Amino acid sequence: MPIVATRVYRTLAALTLACALSFGADSQARESASSSPSYEEPREYRLWYRNFDSPAVHAALRLAFDKTPEYGAYRITRSVEMVQGRALLELHRDPDERQVDIANVATSPAREESLYTIALPIDGGLLGFRVCVVRKDRLDRFQGSSSIADLVERGLSIGQGAHWPDADILRANGVPVVTHTRYETLFTMLAGGRFDCFARGVSEVLYDLERVNRDDLAIEPDLLLAYPMPSYFFVGPRDHDTAQRIQLGLERAIEDGSFARFLADYYGRAVEALNLEQRQLLILKNPFLSADSAPVGRAALENLRRRIQAGVTSH
Repeated sequence: MPIVATRVYRTLAALTLACALSFGADSQARESASSSPSYEEPREYRLWYRNFDSPAVHAALRLAFDKTPEYGAYRITRSVEMVQGRALLELHRDPDERQVDIANVATSPAREESLYTIALPIDGGLLGFRVCVVRKDRLDRFQGSSSIADLVERGLSIGQGAHWPDADILRANGVPVVTHTRYETLFTMLAGGRFDCFARGVSEVLYDLERVNRDDLAIEPDLLLAYPMPSYFFVGPRDHDTAQRIQLGLERAIEDGSFARFLADYYGRAVEALNLEQRQLLILKNPFLSADSAPVGRAALENLRRRIQAGVTSH
């Protein structure tokens, strides 16, 4: 159940991605923990562990909460480790029983139908723009590729999470896909030769490799896979207050300019470091977007495509 989209949300992907490509690249994580003085008992929000560990996602949620002090003090805690599919199931449980209150994941019609959806791509739509993490000794297998058909003809396969919408998108475009339920295990499978490319979002791949810290893996330098796929915050279907707080906080951040600064701080470095304007753009269709999310995803895709073609990502 997406929160009703305003005109701001329908054009947001284009606007936020423009901001991400226009500001400086250095990131500085903030450490604020609460939005109001502490005489009041803070409410605990359990953020899915992979989101909690992601500096950008964590910062986006803090930004929304800091902009809404009328909702009271807050504390964001890390959920126990669990796969994405289970995290989304946890959101459906009663508040006293569940182990996750908020998750930031790629959207799908089923997720929007069954959960409260804050329909704003917190990374400006960058999750749908993907580069390949590959074994260094297999980099030459990708050289000269200019289309998805080239990858398929070379017998190259892509690894993805079993519960991620990306797996179905890739299959719908004829790409062989190998899946696993655990994100961390996919890096081990890649290193072991179970598949050839672990397709990671532009907004997350640098952070991924810093955490994994494997000398045998590298980012393939020439290809950029692109498909419309917004990434939203999701909360439980009865957690109306949390959904409204996140929506209102992000809307205020957009209006006062702090959301644009957040994008620049946390995603600007990746946009520059990955040399997007020099990569071969491989566009895939995504037949699995809802009527509400399709315009957001298309806007982000077309915005980045124009900027890459114009070569404006360097500044």
